[in-house]
Amino acid sequence: MKSIGATQYLPSSHPEALIDFTAEKPVPGPRDLLVKVLAVGVNPVDTKVRKLIGEGPLGKPKILGWDAAGIVEAIGAEVTHFKPGDEVFYAGDVTRPGCNSEFHLVDELLVAKKPVSLSFADAAALPLVSITAWELLFERMGIDPNGRDKGKSLLIINGAGGVGSAMIPLARATGLTVIATASRPETREWCTALGAHHLLNHHEPLRPQAEAVGFREFPFIANLYNTEQYWETTADLLAPLGALGLIVETQNPIDIGNPFRLKSPRIVWEYMFSRSKFQTADRSRQGEILAEIARRCDAGAFPKLTTRVLSPINSANLLTAHAAMETGSAHGKWVLENFS
Repeated sequence: MKSIGATQYLPSSHPEALIDFTAEKPVPGPRDLLVKVLAVGVNPVDTKVRKLIGEGPLGKPKILGWDAAGIVEAIGAEVTHFKPGDEVFYAGDVTRPGCNSEFHLVDELLVAKKPVSLSFADAAALPLVSITAWELLFERMGIDPNGRDKGKSLLIINGAGGVGSAMIPLARATGLTVIATASRPETREWCTALGAHHLLNHHEPLRPQAEAVGFREFPFIANLYNTEQYWETTADLLAPLGALGLIVETQNPIDIGNPFRLKSPRIVWEYMFSRSKFQTADRSRQGEILAEIARRCDAGAFPKLTTRVLSPINSANLLTAHAAMETGSAHGKWVLENFS
């Protein structure tokens, strides 16, 4: 089968940072779906895993990619929720080979039926970011998904990124007042279209801007960009007893004492692959979240997040997308479709 991978870390400007190669078609395990991949989403985690390969070279290329939509080709003996021919979407498991290949194995518990209203490309844009946003808001930060926190404010730092793009409509649906940061005209327009009530420029001090639109503090802050860069800012803007949600790993030690300690906050991390990596008993929750996202899409209650589609799925187009992730020049979600 056609596949794309890396044997060593090279900058995305290098034409061999990702390579096209032929891999053996995998055989599903007892609980696996074998999916014919028709579209893949690209996320910053793809570039981070590529970097972790190091100097190499590996004996065989490592296949990246953890966002896919496609058609079930075959199922394992213990699969109960899917059958061949089902159209599905999922984010998968970072401990297994990625989905940048014609066929891909995934645990059925992590999968949901594709929204019928969306193309495979638009469906592939959703899984990783929508699960991350859902888990961070509702399971980590403690926001009530049924609207009991209606009227409270949420500050989203990096509202136009993939996770921010999914978080804005999810937060709006609960009745939260959403304040997002964005700096470029196109990203500010994007956040507004997704439902942000107010916009702040993250290249300027946030407190004066927040106060100018009527907010001195926020009970909820989701920092989806640089944890260290905004550590003191989020400590300043977080309300007492508030919740700070994080997704980006730190490069250096940080002081988690004062001034945060004085506010008795909830500081939480979200890593979408935790459930699959540690095989938690509740990992089927991710399939359930995706099923709810699909329901909302088909009801017109969740937007398309795709901002660019590249075709075909090959190493050159993937490198273009990786470069955009690394430079932060993309907004929303970039997707590749169709193996040539």
